[in-house]
Amino acid sequence: MKIYCLTLALWGATLGSTLAQDLPYQMPPRAIAALADAPATPRVSFASNGQWMLLQDVQAMPAIQDLSQPELRVAGLRINPRTNGASRVNYATNLRLRRLPEGKELLVQGLPAKARISDVQWSPDNTKVAFTHTTADHIELWIVDVASASARLVPNLFLNGIFGIPYEWVSDSKTLVAKAVVSGRGEAPNTLVTPSGPIVQENSGRTAAARTYQDLLKNSTDERLFDYYGLTQVVKVGLDGRMHPLGQPGLIQQVSTSPNGRFVLVKRRHRPYSYTLPFYSFPLRVEVMNMEGLVVKELSDQPLADNVPTSFDAVPIGPRSHGWREDAPNTVFWVEAQDGGDPKTEAAVRDRIYALPAPFDGQAQELAALPLRFQNIRWGTDKLAIVEGSRWSDRHETTWTLDLATKTSLTPLFDRSAQDTYTDPGTPFMERNALGRYVLATDANSATIYLLGAGASAEGDRPFVDELDVRTKKSARWWRSAAPYYEVPITILDPSKHVLVTRRESPQEVPNYFLRDARTTKLTALTKFTNPYTSLGNLQKQVLKYKRADGVDLTANLYLPPNYKKEDGPLPTLMEAYPVEFKNKKDAGQVKGSPYTFTRLNWGSPVYWVTQGYAVLQGTSIPIVGEGNKEPNDTYVEQLTASAKAAIDEGQRLGVVDPKRVAVMGHSYGAFMTANLLAHTNLFKAGIARSGAYNRTLTPFGFQGEERTYWQAPEVYSNMSPFNFADKIKTPILLIHGEADNNSGTFPIQSERFYNALKGHGATVRYVVLPAEAHGYAARESVMHMLWEMNTWLDKYVKNPASVGAVTTPDGASAAPVK
Repeated sequence: MKIYCLTLALWGATLGSTLAQDLPYQMPPRAIAALADAPATPRVSFASNGQWMLLQDVQAMPAIQDLSQPELRVAGLRINPRTNGASRVNYATNLRLRRLPEGKELLVQGLPAKARISDVQWSPDNTKVAFTHTTADHIELWIVDVASASARLVPNLFLNGIFGIPYEWVSDSKTLVAKAVVSGRGEAPNTLVTPSGPIVQENSGRTAAARTYQDLLKNSTDERLFDYYGLTQVVKVGLDGRMHPLGQPGLIQQVSTSPNGRFVLVKRRHRPYSYTLPFYSFPLRVEVMNMEGLVVKELSDQPLADNVPTSFDAVPIGPRSHGWREDAPNTVFWVEAQDGGDPKTEAAVRDRIYALPAPFDGQAQELAALPLRFQNIRWGTDKLAIVEGSRWSDRHETTWTLDLATKTSLTPLFDRSAQDTYTDPGTPFMERNALGRYVLATDANSATIYLLGAGASAEGDRPFVDELDVRTKKSARWWRSAAPYYEVPITILDPSKHVLVTRRESPQEVPNYFLRDARTTKLTALTKFTNPYTSLGNLQKQVLKYKRADGVDLTANLYLPPNYKKEDGPLPTLMEAYPVEFKNKKDAGQVKGSPYTFTRLNWGSPVYWVTQGYAVLQGTSIPIVGEGNKEPNDTYVEQLTASAKAAIDEGQRLGVVDPKRVAVMGHSYGAFMTANLLAHTNLFKAGIARSGAYNRTLTPFGFQGEERTYWQAPEVYSNMSPFNFADKIKTPILLIHGEADNNSGTFPIQSERFYNALKGHGATVRYVVLPAEAHGYAARESVMHMLWEMNTWLDKYVKNPASVGAVTTPDGASAAPVK
């Protein structure tokens, strides 16, 4: 059976035509296809005791046939009705174990044939590894015995995976709690039902704004489907295969066992549902069960969250973010807003954190009152927890220490701009405690923590490990990545001896894992992954640093063809970017990335085109700055234009960019950027916009970093919408969109309507719809065809613009079906 890619606006001799056609999937040039087909590097994880390394071989790009399996799109979920799990999952195909530091690598035996492995988790004692395996019609639970490197199936258990990972280890490492499909639920609801009447929604003067969401419930049939596939039974599972149901079945989104394994925190969704919001806004009941399945405490039952303000810091009223205190046996905590959930309400206290220990019949204890919106808490000991809060309006964040033993009030540890990467102190390292729960790694006095940081600096990222005394705020640096390598700390194996695992790479060396002694600089290789891009040769990469006309510092990664020499002169150029909003110029101008990273080519990379003789500007800085009371998007177009011009000017100054042959491309918000640049400048010969949004009135309650609504800032929405300037776009533009886009705001209708507007004004435009693809493209046929479309477009309008009209038809020699 042939599978086709829908393409609008024919190539070649039919340039003026606007007919649609079914076009067989095509292949890009051999050099690009070989790079796209390069095998993925295995995933790596480490036992928390540092004794074992687990490697997962990653599946190649799936076939379009795999992506075209049945899919239900309900309540913001995408469900495979055959498996009762998520319809789009990246799987591993094999597992390998290696004893550290220098043990023999063992292929795990007994794995299922043609394995599709996901949700891999180490047991608390590191003697087992659990994973799910997705068959053609269900999801299974498997257990690996680490010592023997052998796997076995947990029989008679079908998991419900629509809400995420469907199981969790209990602290004894002999028991798991799983979410199972209810065996007696009957046949799936019939979707071919004659309507009994119209669908009516009504609002009686209540403010209930909602952002733009995909895959929502549309009718009572969808409600029944959600009820059916969401119906879950919590089950206690022993390693011996014995199972015991816990509590009553329901729409159970999440289960979490207490650190001591005696209780289970259960989060259930229930009616009434909404047709304008996804499932995570539906009513939520939170309860604690014991291991016999009895509900010992209902903690909360929150109504439909349909009146939450659209501001980014807005939250529902009432208890939220329930979880276990990881450093205590059985204490549950939660957070409650003190400002009605609205960040625009004046309030000295935004959130309060409460805790309630077993037997859960006392009064909840207040742990902390936060002046900012709660973001996270990292539990450590009675003497130390770390709390994080933030404020979106000025991108401010604060980190506090909290002494739970003395009930000491919050003490600021870090107070900074969230966008100031140069002052980012790093992330506290978490280790497993005796109950197998991740808590802060500290010294015996709970005074020292260890920070793993990206190390952004004016010379590029230099990751580090710091030891910080939280009382004196004095830090000592264990180790910092140094040229000519880019090296990232992955985990600390022994804080007292400064032994850690890092991942190291360079422009010529693929990332590999090493055991590093930070005191002696001794380095032991743990993996020996090889370069999958040997056909590319010596890729030339340079991090450019230059200024915008208003003085903002900018950066871009410049890639040149492997054999390029300066005397070869300026090249046709492909520029890729993604705009980011900032609240001050200083943060906006900070250097991004590192000159010492290995370039991994994902499906959407622009770097493929160095094989075709192009210079590539990748990750080009497009900061949109709004300082003080000004919002970034108030001058979006002006800053967008200035940033793009500065990048081209810098490339021209270096003698490698031909300013008369530059194309711009972007994905999602980058596609929106691309269309705007073509609407408001003459800098480019062509544009490529993938899976974008072009009419901001279709996202009227905010988008990207813009939290004002259309009615609060109509001129901003209007000026930023390239749809409104379709009559101004004369530069050729290629639009590509996944038919099943699942990203909020980028409905395929955005590209469809934009194409029609451009066509109606005589633009040179091509619109390609990739069947079954979501916001990111996955199937090999889709990716190869996308690369073919892009390459053909670039060659036609950028590399050889004088030959426009001479491109062969899709059936000609320049195109070949995917094989």
